[in-house]
Amino acid sequence: MALTPGTRLGPYTIESLIGAGGMGEVYKAHDARLNRTVAIKRLIADDASRFQSEARAIAAINHPHICQIYDVGPDYLVLEYLQGEPIGGPVTRDDAVRLASQIADALDAAHERGILHRDLKPANVIVVRQGGSPHAKLLDFGIAQLTSPDPGATRTVAGEVVGTPAYMSPEQATAKPLDARSDVFSFGAVLYELLAGTRAFTGDSTAQILSAVLRDDPGPLEAPPALQQIVTRCLAKDPERRFQTMADVRHALLHLTEKSADVTASIAVLPFANLSRDTDDEYFSDGLSEEIINALTQVRGLKVIARTSAFAFKGKSEDIRRIAKTLGVTHVLEGSVRRSGGRVRVTAQLIDAADGAHRWSQRYDREMSDIFAVQDDIASAIAGALKLQLAPASERRMPSLPAYEAYLRYRSYQWQFTPEASRRSRECLEQALALDPEFALPYVGLADYHFALATVGGASSHEAMPRARELAQRALEIDPELPEAHAMLGIIAGHYEYDWGEAERRFRLAVTREPLSPHLRQWYGTFFLFATGRADEARLQQSRVIEEDPLCQMWRLMRANVLPSVGLEHEALDDARKAVELDPGFWLGWADLGLLYARRHQHLDAMQCAEKAMASAPWCPYSIGVMAAALVNGERPSSAEPLLVALRRDAYGGPVGLAVYYLARGEIEQAVEWSAKAVEQRFPAFITRLIRTFEPSLRRSPAWPAVLKKMNLA
Repeated sequence: MALTPGTRLGPYTIESLIGAGGMGEVYKAHDARLNRTVAIKRLIADDASRFQSEARAIAAINHPHICQIYDVGPDYLVLEYLQGEPIGGPVTRDDAVRLASQIADALDAAHERGILHRDLKPANVIVVRQGGSPHAKLLDFGIAQLTSPDPGATRTVAGEVVGTPAYMSPEQATAKPLDARSDVFSFGAVLYELLAGTRAFTGDSTAQILSAVLRDDPGPLEAPPALQQIVTRCLAKDPERRFQTMADVRHALLHLTEKSADVTASIAVLPFANLSRDTDDEYFSDGLSEEIINALTQVRGLKVIARTSAFAFKGKSEDIRRIAKTLGVTHVLEGSVRRSGGRVRVTAQLIDAADGAHRWSQRYDREMSDIFAVQDDIASAIAGALKLQLAPASERRMPSLPAYEAYLRYRSYQWQFTPEASRRSRECLEQALALDPEFALPYVGLADYHFALATVGGASSHEAMPRARELAQRALEIDPELPEAHAMLGIIAGHYEYDWGEAERRFRLAVTREPLSPHLRQWYGTFFLFATGRADEARLQQSRVIEEDPLCQMWRLMRANVLPSVGLEHEALDDARKAVELDPGFWLGWADLGLLYARRHQHLDAMQCAEKAMASAPWCPYSIGVMAAALVNGERPSSAEPLLVALRRDAYGGPVGLAVYYLARGEIEQAVEWSAKAVEQRFPAFITRLIRTFEPSLRRSPAWPAVLKKMNLA
């Protein structure tokens, strides 16, 4: 029987009934001991004991977006009393993302303690106003449920299947074992409703609603494409196709909120001017700037523009405010380095982008042997000026100074993409290791060098990839937690050994701790997420890389390869064009832009791009294949024949070039035949530059699944 006002329940006095449902009632009550209002949820006796341990576990979660549990009685729970309304839609895009992020954070906190909600729906999320902003509070982790005006769709079902039909995951609706991905599905249904104002799955009866959950896709959303893709991935029928954790969902939403949230502290570190007499010291001043960038990425709450974009302004006399606007930052750090003998003088100034005023400046005079301390001092001082807190410093062993200088010289050549720069970068890495064999990062740099050679057809995969593996393993022997080494081993496991389980394990180790460098994040997005068919997640990762480093040509190009697979072909062309605008000598950019034009059968444009790529890299099989197809399609088959002969004769890369040729010609069966031969060569970029980008065409062949199977890909 319902409790009447004035009834005592333990130390609590009942004031009024708030709501009732199939599993109990909820009352407003007063706690005289602490003089506060509480909510009391009285459970059906048969179910009370079932939730005792879970209630205690939830009570231990001190999370701002989970309704607190104050007390547990023999058949009731005492909860935080909330004055608000159940969440509902439609709401604005910004409010939807803000509230969804709060719910995702709360669910992630519960999942970390092994607690599944099992009954997530709008009625179980109360929105209160704090400081004028909506603030979500999550209720009822499988404990009880308030009544709803639509009992057939939203009443909790008790028994073998526990949950709410309109928000159940397919596995929940069929009484299968549940994990965190079930809550991900329910979360997607709630987010859909927030945006659309209607439920994702509807019907005139519980049976029809459950049938929709199991078989139907919800209607289209009026929302930005990135947000639509998050909802779609959450609502995938197959748990393997969803976000695998609520942390993954939260990260995807964070990418969206960065553009609409209040402005946060952000900084670009411009290359420090070299005032030394010796122009060869240029690499040293550049390297110091880069190391300050690396140190500042450890500052919590600070957005730091990556090296490539910041260094685009090297040697240019530009207004600081214009630079800040271009890079989207609130602060700019500039400085100078003067080196004389064994001493160095570093000056640094922190400038407010809003008005060009100096916020902070300092001069450091140090012995060269103390250069690492100089870097730490500058980073700490800037953090103090911005009133931010430094994250714990890395405890990795610092290399010898001469080896470190050689590694900095390698970084100055790394992104130039010319044969001369490639040779010099390798020489610098080898010099760094000769000077300090226990310096881990140059081993990964050399592994990346060999991997890149195999990727563009400059060396056989069967020679380059085992060598890259040896080098990455050596780096891990020195530093077992080095993220870059784990990521490189993940790339090799997937793209050379076709062991995607090991690739996933390695990448999980690599991306466990934020912040990730743009290079590491790009590896994760391209060579794991995109390679394994998770193109929407890959795009989100690569977009974040571009936000952190907007003027790097390589990051634009990597996203251009992903975008066609999520239906964004025009955006892919824009990214590829931007890549070659940033660096007109970027031959790899011209090669991939030619591929994109070939995919669209724009053969004249494809030919022009292939010509520019082949001028610097005449061996690249993609460009040869694009060029041959463009010539044949332009009724110049005799000009194409020598190129096709070269591809058929080439022991490595030829099958890839011929697969490109036949795809550009629209001859799918021949393209699949040569793709199968490329699989045997283990051409590393075959998956991310060809298979995933051209897959809609390749799927038309009945022989295509067998090719995927050879690579252990679905």
